[in-house]
Amino acid sequence: MNLDLLALAPIIGVMCTALAAVLMVFITTRASRSADLAQVLRALAEVLRAIWGRR
Repeated sequence: MNLDLLALAPIIGVMCTALAAVLMVFITTRASRSADLAQVLRALAEVLRAIWGRR
């Protein structure tokens, strides 16, 4: 087994999570009206906190 790939696994996981978060924000901001944007972003932040285990 290549130890370099094993060492990169956590970094790749964090990068995938960050990319997913950026895409979620981008899609959310494009699909929402400005009146609903604050509430939608708050809900998205709650989901991301739950995924990362802070809640």
